[in-house]
Amino acid sequence: MKKALFALFILMTPFISKSKENLDVLTKWLEYTDNRNSLYHYFANMAYDSLTARKSIISQLQTEADWIKRQHSVRRKLYSIIGPFPDKKPLNARVVGHLQRPEFKVEKIIFESQPNFYVTGCIFIPEHRQQPAPTIIYCSGHTVDGFRSETYQKVILNLTLKGFIVFAFDPVGQGERLQYFDPVSGESAVGGPTKEHSYPGAQCFIAGSSLAMHMIWDGIRAVDYLLTRPEVDAKRIGITGRSGGGTQSSYIAAFDERIYAAAPECYITNFTRLLQSIGLQDAEQNFPLGIKMGIDHGDLIEVRAPKPTLLIGTTRDFFSVQGLIETFAEAKSAYSLLGGERSLQLALDDSTHASTQKNREAMYDFFQQHLKAPGDPSEVNVHPFKNEELFATSSGQLTTSLGGETIFSLNKKRARTSRNLVIRQQKKTERIKRLEETMCLLLPSGPLDPVFAGRRNCANFAIEKYFIDQTTYAMPFIIIRPLHNSRFKPVLWLSPCGKERANENWTLVNKLVKAGWSIVFPDLIGTGECGPGDFHGDAYTFKQGKGAYNIWFFGLQMGESIVRVRAREVLLLQHYLQQRAGASTLIPAIAEGIMGPVLQHAATAEPEIAPVILVNSLSSIAAILDNEYYFPELIHGVDPFLWPKVDLTDLNSALVPRGLVMINPLDHLGRPITQEQAENIFSLAKSIDEQLPKQRLQIICKTNNIDQIIYDLLHEAKQQN
Repeated sequence: MKKALFALFILMTPFISKSKENLDVLTKWLEYTDNRNSLYHYFANMAYDSLTARKSIISQLQTEADWIKRQHSVRRKLYSIIGPFPDKKPLNARVVGHLQRPEFKVEKIIFESQPNFYVTGCIFIPEHRQQPAPTIIYCSGHTVDGFRSETYQKVILNLTLKGFIVFAFDPVGQGERLQYFDPVSGESAVGGPTKEHSYPGAQCFIAGSSLAMHMIWDGIRAVDYLLTRPEVDAKRIGITGRSGGGTQSSYIAAFDERIYAAAPECYITNFTRLLQSIGLQDAEQNFPLGIKMGIDHGDLIEVRAPKPTLLIGTTRDFFSVQGLIETFAEAKSAYSLLGGERSLQLALDDSTHASTQKNREAMYDFFQQHLKAPGDPSEVNVHPFKNEELFATSSGQLTTSLGGETIFSLNKKRARTSRNLVIRQQKKTERIKRLEETMCLLLPSGPLDPVFAGRRNCANFAIEKYFIDQTTYAMPFIIIRPLHNSRFKPVLWLSPCGKERANENWTLVNKLVKAGWSIVFPDLIGTGECGPGDFHGDAYTFKQGKGAYNIWFFGLQMGESIVRVRAREVLLLQHYLQQRAGASTLIPAIAEGIMGPVLQHAATAEPEIAPVILVNSLSSIAAILDNEYYFPELIHGVDPFLWPKVDLTDLNSALVPRGLVMINPLDHLGRPITQEQAENIFSLAKSIDEQLPKQRLQIICKTNNIDQIIYDLLHEAKQQN
């Protein structure tokens, strides 16, 4: 499966000519020396605006009543962003094994946070404890072993020996809950924990959910389970965890008011400092629309005030310590006004992104104070269990022991249900009319004057260089046109390679120019001289450094998508080309790979783009949601805010009347679809609009003659114009 998953997009590998033209536009423009990071800065500037507005709101909170109102507002936002949560169903919890040591016992637990969606964990119960006893939920960071890692067991066993019941459970994608377990290799088929989170997390985002929702819900249900145990004091429940466990403990404590004391470690900072340093991280650390709605790390703490909270950090963590200090100071204001000034504490030690004894002892002391379990906070040496000793399943993995639901299977059901509901509720004509509104694409107006950056004249053609100033970055493009042809007949060519596509397919470009066409190649944001940039994050970096999941997550936080930003650029460029060619001129457009959906979006909003030619382009969003494995690079071609109202098949229906040609359309794994699947695309288009003329939709599968097909199509378009 690994080979099928990642050795893809062979048909998109470009031919590199021996001699290349220098197509750079911005080389001599100092203003744009950082243009390669334009996509990151585009989203970051939006984020800073939202965070500045939030900071202004916080500065005006001067009374207890102000902060209480703010807490209510934040809770509503958090639930609107993450919710709705599933209905609570029976946990069906069971003890499946025991371990005994002189000072404590361990019970191995399996429960269902959602029907048939299993959670594995262990509850550590000290022999000498209060009746009922204070209890700590322990959340694991990004380790393959989950809570079984030696570092985490040191904390768990020390808390247990100090009289706390500790319940540690596996997050999805870790421990016994690998979502993509390969029984042959004994490892995940997609990679480590951050990939195990981001890979299904992307599908969740598209379907209108989030991995954070599932992980928070697991934590809420863990509290539900603890409340069934007579040993547990329901009024003295705490939560802690480091790194990814710090994320989980922050989230769960913010959403579940039954958690009294929280001590997130090596996670809390603030988004301003995070964006200025390492950028946004994997899927569960991103809330859809979160930053846009003014949610920051501080809100996760302040919404709990005045309940006891200890923020734990290190001075050399990759999560900015300055952000931690600033968030602590902000939250201190809320706690002071809400009567809990002593309930908010900060533990800070000199170290990297790591657990230190000083910080651990500060955490032990914090829980001893606030959960009323007095004792010595000094850390003691412990003897950790072997991984397999703490397995709750016979095989060490749920997938091979119990099976059950996965994040993918749950999300697939959600996606299908929501899509079917939309189809039932909307009339066919209404769905087509709503496409432009759904995509939120505004057509440009007024004259546009790009900056002319130079021209090179050759024997029969000229290469003209331009860029459009987009305020925070420049969008460069070139026009390769006949030297001795006064009529301007443009063809817009969109490629993931940007302008360099001209060099990679110079034979076809030259042939088209000789036929009288002027070929326009832009570097859309994130490509060519506009990208992909330095930011990759901790999830999955695409092949050949062409981008990563995390920048897509950034757009999601801002209510934006890479597809939509690029589609607006296409409309801007088309507006200029039409201004130059004449108002009545139809402009043919070619798009390859992940630029296919960009062109589909733009052309749906602008009827003067015709015909539309898609090469090696994703055939549908549903294909990604319906299949467990998909090609990660396709994600940059998906607008996560369209589903369930719009799929790419809906856009096809809007484009067919003016001429739509799909050459080697791709499935979810980046493979050319079959002719049978192509017929299904036409059937879907026909089901939306029965009047669609079939001859205006051409789907050509598994051909190696792409260049000749494109030439013939443009020749036909030229004759019709």
